[in-house]
Amino acid sequence: MTATLDHLLYLHGFRSSPASFKAMRLHAWLQMHRPDLRWWCPQLPASPQAAMALIADGLAGWPAGRFAVIGSSLGGFYATCVAESLGCPAVVLNPAVDPARDLAAMVGEQSGYHDSNQRFRFEASHVDELRALTPPSITRPERYGAVIAKGDEVLDWHEMHDRYAGSTMRLVDGSDHGLSDFDDHLPFVLRFLGLMS
Repeated sequence: MTATLDHLLYLHGFRSSPASFKAMRLHAWLQMHRPDLRWWCPQLPASPQAAMALIADGLAGWPAGRFAVIGSSLGGFYATCVAESLGCPAVVLNPAVDPARDLAAMVGEQSGYHDSNQRFRFEASHVDELRALTPPSITRPERYGAVIAKGDEVLDWHEMHDRYAGSTMRLVDGSDHGLSDFDDHLPFVLRFLGLMS
C-alpha cells in the first residue's frame, strides 16, 4: 500500500450497521490521526444487489488509486466483490466466503444486531443475488489484508484461510466472529493500508 490513501469505505456484516464496534473504533482512530481522510460507512440494504448498487454509486466519484475498502463478515464478501471489480486494496475481517450457502437458513424476518427495532426481511431472492455476485476466485491475493480468527463461532476459519491464501494474513488463535479483541488487530489493518508506519 502507498501513503496516498485518502478515501476509505467500511462495509458491515449481516444484521449489523454503521454502529459496528469495529467501524466505530476505526473511525475514531481516523478522526484523531487522519481527519483529512474521507470515511464512508453506509447502512447496507438487505438485498445484496441493492447493496452493491449503493456501493457503486457512492464510489463513482472516488479517485482511482486513492481508496480502499474494509469489510467484516458479509461486508468482507462485498469488499471482495468491490476489490475484484475495481482493483482497489481490501481488508477483510472474518469474511464470508460462501454467503449464499450460509445465509439460506436466514430467509425471513430479521432484526438489527445493534437496534432490535430495525426490522428487515431477508428474501430467498437475496440468496440468489449473493450466488450471482460471488467472484469465482481471488485474482490478486496481494491486494488483500485478512484478519481471520480460529475462534470464529459462525464461519469456518479454514475456508477463509484457503480463500485468501497468498494475502497478507493475520491468523488469530482464539478470538470470535465479531473480533471483540479488534483493538489488538487495528495496527495490522492500519499498516496494511499504509495509514500507520
